[in-house]
Amino acid sequence: MLVDSQRALMAHLLRRAGFGATPPELDTYCAWGYEETVEWLLHPKDQAALEEDIIERYYIDWKESRNIEGALTETVYRMNCNAGVRPLQEKIALFWHGVFATGLAKVLHEKTMLNQIDMFRGYGLGSFEELLRRLARDPAMIFWLDNNFNHQDAINENWGRELLELFSMGVGMDGQPNYTEDDVQEAARAFTGWTIDDDNVASIPYGKTPWLFRYDAEDHDAGTKTFLGETGNFDGDDIIEIICRQPSTARFISRHLYNFFVADDVQVPAWQNTPPPDPDAITALEAEYFRSGYDIRSMLRALFNSVFFKSEHARFARVKSPAEVVVGTLHLVGDFKFPRVGFMDTALECRYMNQDLLNPPSVEGWHTGKEWIDSGSMVERINFVADNLGDATHPGVRAIVTTLADRNPDAPGIVDGCLDLLGNVMLREDNRNALVVQAEAAMNEGAGVEEVVLNALRMIGSTREYQFA
Repeated sequence: MLVDSQRALMAHLLRRAGFGATPPELDTYCAWGYEETVEWLLHPKDQAALEEDIIERYYIDWKESRNIEGALTETVYRMNCNAGVRPLQEKIALFWHGVFATGLAKVLHEKTMLNQIDMFRGYGLGSFEELLRRLARDPAMIFWLDNNFNHQDAINENWGRELLELFSMGVGMDGQPNYTEDDVQEAARAFTGWTIDDDNVASIPYGKTPWLFRYDAEDHDAGTKTFLGETGNFDGDDIIEIICRQPSTARFISRHLYNFFVADDVQVPAWQNTPPPDPDAITALEAEYFRSGYDIRSMLRALFNSVFFKSEHARFARVKSPAEVVVGTLHLVGDFKFPRVGFMDTALECRYMNQDLLNPPSVEGWHTGKEWIDSGSMVERINFVADNLGDATHPGVRAIVTTLADRNPDAPGIVDGCLDLLGNVMLREDNRNALVVQAEAAMNEGAGVEEVVLNALRMIGSTREYQFA
């Protein structure tokens, strides 16, 4: 099988920086060139926003989102609609949702949760320090980690602890701890008085009123604090500024970016005692973190243009998350690009595959890599992909069938054409050969090109390899 190396690299970039790309989109990106495409991805504000009036007109839950399923559906719909116009903005929001895991199981305020995801869209590619400042003021996070119960005369350590452990520095690195229990307590003191204004609980006629951040100066501990070896009259912003200067923070964010955009790493709790899989890559990302002033966009530019990202060894080195499976498939086949009845059932496929968006299992978020897969979720994945890729009523599938029919291909040409048009999917040679044999048998029995193509698409979507990005 001959592979267009530029097209294969571009398909790899769009699987990681987005949710894959359709054949016409890949044509456009290849005409632009790799570096120009990277810059386009990194600047989503230059692209048209989603037409929210269209959502409001056709998606009746949009204004209120008074149930978890409605909020999840809106989230998946936005990812799917934006997958072709601002893919990295949606992908970075999904990334931060996994890192700064906040859940409706406790928050029970859907609009406030959706506002948090919007915050990730708006600030997720900018300064990490600014992102942490906004996260510390985010009402969903404040409620999720009980900072509204963090008072100067009775501190609550939940937010201070998770800010250090799971959101910025990590427990430790190179076998050493990154902070002490005293640091947790001092951080908690600095965030006293950072609370929410949730007095207005009206839910009609326009849905629940979003909670707002409120600073209560009378409840803030204004005393001297010692945090990570520095002493002063610190407030929450001071704590965040100190955190962002730490080498451990550079390492922590670099490993997260590598795990999400390059290749599966071990789970976060093991990072203290487990070296990165590619130490040189992490070192390069750490250097860019400090050189750029903690800028995520700059770190991703360095990552996407790096040798370690472009390497063939990095391709199909990550198990797709359920959101990537669902949104990537919908985008490829061209379904639900406009609101219509039935999308909620499709959006809930993420939940059935073990990623209940807006409702992670704990503050630790979802475990990634091979832990996405179990016998139940694998059946859901295969059935969802195969059913959609085998449905000729989808415009994206119809376009693939038409393209290959015009080529009048033989059996190997059909299989290789499907692999190419699905984003240069790489199958093991024995799997590819098995599909060729199956296609030849069908054609010898009189099956038409459309039937053979649709069956090949279903079978490719059922392979182990297709579950990797």
